[in-house]
Amino acid sequence: MSREEIAYSQQRELMLSQQIVGRGISDPNVLNAMKAVPRHLFVPQHLLTEAYADYPLSIGFQQTISQPYIVALMTESLQVGPDHRVLEIGSGCGYQTAVLAEIAAQIYSIEIVPDLAHRAAKNLLSLGYQNVHLKCGDGLTDWAELAPFDRIIVTAAPLSLPMLLVKQLKIGGIMVIPFGDFSQILYRILRKSENQIEQQILAPVRFVAMTGKVEQQNS
Repeated sequence: MSREEIAYSQQRELMLSQQIVGRGISDPNVLNAMKAVPRHLFVPQHLLTEAYADYPLSIGFQQTISQPYIVALMTESLQVGPDHRVLEIGSGCGYQTAVLAEIAAQIYSIEIVPDLAHRAAKNLLSLGYQNVHLKCGDGLTDWAELAPFDRIIVTAAPLSLPMLLVKQLKIGGIMVIPFGDFSQILYRILRKSENQIEQQILAPVRFVAMTGKVEQQNS
């Protein structure tokens, strides 16, 4: 291991102990995944020194890579199992995708920005993930043919809960999604039956707005 790799490994350990375990994340699968994924390989070159910092970073195109704690919180709240098929809306640079891929059986990820979809695919391929299926398209509908999913995670915020996504969730399945306008809240959604869901508030958050067909739904 090179000096640079040792330094990044040490930064990752500090990230885990201070930002994640220190804030109450305890699921060993999540902690192992966050430890395994080299976050610095997903951030732009000019931000490498901030790769493990306790805040989101710009990845261009008005998009961000989420704060490490938020990635961990969303992943733990999703309660991902090793046999689960997960739908991810908003691949971004592929970091959250990689964390999920360390735990779940199959990840179906979609990114609406073509350049970011290409970047995420390149990042994930370079790290050898074989259980990720990534496409460029609209998150509301463009993986619907493979529904229902065991879990759904959304990394951009619509104004309200998109029922088209709820319908793509298995009965008993869980979705983690932020929604709202200026006052966004991160929710855990449990689909209890065909027509019944249970909502749990997780945290106040600030995500980029979800774009595409969901905007027509809110207009």
